[in-house]
Amino acid sequence: MRCQGSLDRLLPSVSSGLSPRKRTTSRCKSEPPLLRTSKRTIYTAGRPPWYNEHGAQSKEAFVIGLCGGSASGKTTVARKIIEALDVPWVVLLSMDSFYKVLSEEEQARAASNDYNFDHPDAFDFGLLVYTLRKLKQGKSVKIPVYDFTMHGRQKEWKTVYGASVIIFEGIMAFADKELLKLLDMKIFVDTDSDIRLVRRLRRDITERGRDIEGVIKQYNKFVKPSFEQYIEPTMRLADIVVPRGGGNMVAIDLIVQHVHSQLEEVSFRAVALASAHQAQPLPQTLCVLESTPQVRGMHTIIRNRETSRDEFIFYSKRLMRLLIERALSFLPSQVERTPQGQDYEGRIFHGKRITGVSILRAGETMEPALRAVCKDVRIGKILIQTNQDTGEPELHYLRLPKDISEDHVILMDCTVSTGAAAMMAVRVLLDHDVQEEKILLVSLLMAEMGVHSVAYAFPQVKIITTAVDKKVNNVFHIIPGIGNFGDRYFGTDAPPDWSDGDMD
Repeated sequence: MRCQGSLDRLLPSVSSGLSPRKRTTSRCKSEPPLLRTSKRTIYTAGRPPWYNEHGAQSKEAFVIGLCGGSASGKTTVARKIIEALDVPWVVLLSMDSFYKVLSEEEQARAASNDYNFDHPDAFDFGLLVYTLRKLKQGKSVKIPVYDFTMHGRQKEWKTVYGASVIIFEGIMAFADKELLKLLDMKIFVDTDSDIRLVRRLRRDITERGRDIEGVIKQYNKFVKPSFEQYIEPTMRLADIVVPRGGGNMVAIDLIVQHVHSQLEEVSFRAVALASAHQAQPLPQTLCVLESTPQVRGMHTIIRNRETSRDEFIFYSKRLMRLLIERALSFLPSQVERTPQGQDYEGRIFHGKRITGVSILRAGETMEPALRAVCKDVRIGKILIQTNQDTGEPELHYLRLPKDISEDHVILMDCTVSTGAAAMMAVRVLLDHDVQEEKILLVSLLMAEMGVHSVAYAFPQVKIITTAVDKKVNNVFHIIPGIGNFGDRYFGTDAPPDWSDGDMD
């Protein structure tokens, strides 16, 4: 305790207490996030990566590399940059997560403070480059969790997904050529060596259970020489050098201004949608349920504004059951043998698993129909809301089953007008390595605009619906439509900032 008090007095008074980061939203104004080209119309906004006018992936995440000696204040600088940026979805990635797995002999050396954790060989650069590249592309990644008291990786890894800006910090952030290629901006945090030593003493003693003699031994034997040999020389590679770490708000403000200017340069300016789909045939990937008297009658009931909630729910469920059963017919099947040893040209699912993913909240109403016809089906959920300032969809909640990349996925949303939420949901599945041809989008009602948008961006996704309406109004509600499906089904009034995927 005395030692801790002494260290506190030695440290300069630089505030390290950061208030919890509030969820940020983009404050910029933009035109409707729909893009009209000479041939097609696609949605161009939302959580990166998204699509440019050619339907190709664009806008990789902007990566800031933060390098500096041990305890130089890199994490503090990173957090202050995050607070000042005020852009959605900034990911902080620490190099500490990528220490190599130690052998038994190395574990023993580490326990006696004789293993050099400040040498380039201590890091798994192969895994680090792979992870950062995938995260920059907008893919879901799994990151190891390192236990500094046990000098090893924990069994459970954490999943990170979705970023407009990635801040990558570590003592060897500039030490690998392939890693440097992924950094859009390189910052070196330059802090006095005495201050770094005092900070390291306090951190290792209080947080990592080390004794003062061991920390000083390790510092003199490994940390200081490695800094002079491997870390300090990389300062010349930096675009910006920040003296005094997190206390240098002038430098942080300049960094934030530069990042904002870079983000504006790579952003894609969308244009308003006119009548881009007029006279275009519906895509072949679309399947519309046959308009039988039964289907037509149920549509008449649920579209009627005077229909009671009980009737609305009853006939919606009947339609959902028909819709799900039609969707299952597009899954791969195989020939089976009868008890008499004969081939029967029947249909039985030929794949690993079927997983349902609902776009909250209305898509959740389709889950009972899926469970009724698919035994032991797994269910995932995605919540997408529209930013009222930008008009862009934003992903706020995600829960997908483990190993979903191996599954055929039935993506459920009750209504699709512009296709914005549906496209983002498909993008989320692709970012989790689900194969595009294994995704089936099912919806009770779609607008032609939404059908074209999804089919253009994802030509291998099968689209199944019970009806397609031709028009949307000036606020992108389907005409003639079905009303706000979520409100009618749940008997609620939607909050002003709520989006039921693509409410019509």
